[in-house]
Amino acid sequence: MRKGRVKFYNEKSGFGFVTDLENGNEYYVQEKYLLEKVAEADEVVFEIKILKRGPVAINVRKKES
Repeated sequence: MRKGRVKFYNEKSGFGFVTDLENGNEYYVQEKYLLEKVAEADEVVFEIKILKRGPVAINVRKKES
C-alpha cells in the first residue's frame, strides 16, 4: 500500500486527487474506488491501478494513526 494525502476531493461530483507522499505523483480517484469517505488533507493509503487513461488510485482509505 502506498501512503498519500488527499489533495482535493469533491464529494458532490465524486472525484478528486491523491498525492503520493513517496514520489509526489498525483493520482485521480473516483468515489467507486474509495473504501471510506475522505476529505481534503486526509492522510490515506491506496493502491494504483493502470487504466487506458493512465494510473488511478484505488482501495483508498484513511491511514490508521
